[in-house]
This record gives sequence, structure tokens and C-alpha cells, in this order.
Amino acid sequence: MKKSKNKSNTSGTIALNKKARHDYYLEDKFEAGMSLQGWEIKSIRDGKVNITDAYIILQNGEAYLVGCRITPLTQASTHVICEPERARKLLLSRRELDRMIGARDQKGYSVVATAMYWKKCWVKCEIHLAKGKQSHDKRDTVKDRDWARQKERMMKHSA
Repeated sequence: MKKSKNKSNTSGTIALNKKARHDYYLEDKFEAGMSLQGWEIKSIRDGKVNITDAYIILQNGEAYLVGCRITPLTQASTHVICEPERARKLLLSRRELDRMIGARDQKGYSVVATAMYWKKCWVKCEIHLAKGKQSHDKRDTVKDRDWARQKERMMKHSA
């Protein structure tokens, strides 16, 4: 008889960056693999990840995830030096990298990490090309969201 493993997160999502949707207009979406160490995978499986302040830097034709905090487990091996906020290399195709570099240099886009999730046994990072919002744009977004919520309430009560 096989034992079934209890998975704490059945959807596959590890971490979300909700702040990115508030601060940026998200446009083109990319999926990138990540170059991780063994202790990082163990911590990710335990859910000790924060990508709220994460962003991507593009240098020397490569992409790196910066600002992602993976907290090491307390029972991690003592001979391994753990750096919780090191820059992690993203695995993207040359075409995707060239597209991101061109958009950043010519059109003034930012490259932002919005989610981290499992795809089969690999950790993937969802990244977007994004334009920054100004404060009045953020207020308009909140106002539109509130109005949509009020419309839904009115439609519910009238039906």
C-alpha cells in the first residue's frame, strides 16, 4: 500500500508579487527557469520565499533575479554557506533575452518578477515587461476597482 504525500500547496504556486500589479502596467509575460542550490530547493518546498521586492537585472546578455529572499532552514547543513538574497540566474532563451534587453533600452520598460511556481519538478519564475504607474494612475485603478465592486453589489440586490 502506497502512502500519499500531504502537499501543503496543491496549486503549484510558491510565491506571488501582488505589489507588482499595483505599481506597474504588466505587458509581455515570460516563463524562466532558475539556477538554484540544494538548500534553496528545500527552503522553497517549505514555503520560505518572498519575492515582493524582486526584480530582474539584465547584464552581459544574462538575466538575474535580485531581491528574492529564500530563508534557509534551521536544520540546513553546517558546511554550506547560505546567502538568502544572492542574485539567482534565470534560464531564458537568447530570443527572449534580446527582446527584454531591447524593450528595456529603447522603450524604457522594467522587468519584474510576478510569481514563482512549480512546473513538474522545476521551479519557474513568471516575469513581465512592465511600465511604471504614476500615483494618479494607481488612484484611478483603485477607483475603478471600487466602482466595479459596487456595480456587482447593486446587480445582486436588483436581481
